[in-house]
Amino acid sequence: MRHTIRRRSLIGAAGLSVAALVLAGCAGAAEEPAADGGTTDSGGSEETAEVAAGCEAYADYAGNEGTEVEIYTTIVDPEASLFIESFVEFEECTGIDITWNGDQSFEEQIAVRIEGGTAPDLAVFPQPGKLAEFADAALPLSDAIASSVAENYPSDWVPYGEIDGVLKGTPLGANVKSFVWYSPKVFADNGWEIPETWDELLSLTDEIASGDSGVQPWCIGIESGAATGWVLTDWMEDLMLRVHDGETYDRWTGYGDTRLAFNSPEVSQVLTEAEKIVKNADYVGNVPAMATTTFQDGGSGIVDGSCAMHKQASFIGGILVGDHNAEIVTPEDTDVENGITTFYFPGVTADQRPALAGGEFVAAFQDRPEVEAVQRYLTSPEWNNKKASLGGWISLNQGLDPANVDDTVNRASVEILQSATLIKFDGADLMPAGVGTGSFWTEMTAWVAEDKANDAVLDAIEATWPDS
Repeated sequence: MRHTIRRRSLIGAAGLSVAALVLAGCAGAAEEPAADGGTTDSGGSEETAEVAAGCEAYADYAGNEGTEVEIYTTIVDPEASLFIESFVEFEECTGIDITWNGDQSFEEQIAVRIEGGTAPDLAVFPQPGKLAEFADAALPLSDAIASSVAENYPSDWVPYGEIDGVLKGTPLGANVKSFVWYSPKVFADNGWEIPETWDELLSLTDEIASGDSGVQPWCIGIESGAATGWVLTDWMEDLMLRVHDGETYDRWTGYGDTRLAFNSPEVSQVLTEAEKIVKNADYVGNVPAMATTTFQDGGSGIVDGSCAMHKQASFIGGILVGDHNAEIVTPEDTDVENGITTFYFPGVTADQRPALAGGEFVAAFQDRPEVEAVQRYLTSPEWNNKKASLGGWISLNQGLDPANVDDTVNRASVEILQSATLIKFDGADLMPAGVGTGSFWTEMTAWVAEDKANDAVLDAIEATWPDS
């Protein structure tokens, strides 16, 4: 699905002749007569290009008029239309046409295109591991882009754009996984307080289970076709960030200097913590049944009031609204029957606020100034605020103002990301594919569906790690 973004006048139909002048000015300085009777371009670089009134914010990207940049991505409509909208003013003021090429076969076709000599200008990778497959083809970032990334993104996040120690990917969007979904009305009706530590979360769980409310403490569904089990890997990843430090997490995912074995005592400790909730029938009901309950339906109990809490990423709200008639509310909306919202999945202490997140990274495969300009613009606070204000999207850009995010949960996501003491990428997406999206999924499924023992689960995953 290819979209070439059509420029729309900033001024309107009543001022077409003026708009033409504005666009000409935005596109850079005109050619001047040369001594030999030809022409010389006086505006072919950022240093000499001029911009018209109203386009001052785009001066750093000027001098590339009449060019085109393709962005190749998995993102298709309806999300694609919001990206397209976010580029309109940039196009008008720089003269760069952006072609948004959304393709749900991206993960297979990106290799075909690169190997066939038709690599896109920019490609949006849904995880760092996929980007790393193209170490030779992806281009290092320019100094200007690298400076923008260092200035605008958390230091924990920047290295995920590196390949073999060289920065080649720039952050794009993000999603937060460190959430517990709940009903403010159910909590208020029962006098339950939002927990601020892991121990408080366990105590609340026990209080709900032992009380007479008739509400099950947790509801969990992990069925997802070939990806069944990924929900439980999120539990492990979030708890790894809470029980251990960032360095241990990196070693576990294979991003550290030395790898932490999957069957190490550190990982076993985390699985034991997860077991306290996930495999306790008093807390979750029928444990094996979660393997046949879809992740989309797993949280339906918080909508109808049959369960109190559901751990899931920020995106599940839209699914519960569409499939189960939920209404996204604020924590203060305690009188809405089907209202749901989130609280932060707490750390070991109230001051410990790690965040587990996912997101995309953009890499360049063509060395042209207009490609550099677009990639750099995507790292700017200006674009990130413009994109977020259109709805349904956030990023880790530290210049993103939460006031520009009108969705309650997405605004909470931004606040979590900007106050986090540690931010790490989804671990399964960082591990070798045979582990992170293979044995990790299947063994966590066996853990609940077959009551497979902890040590046996961890030993089986470790055995699939390359060169283990």
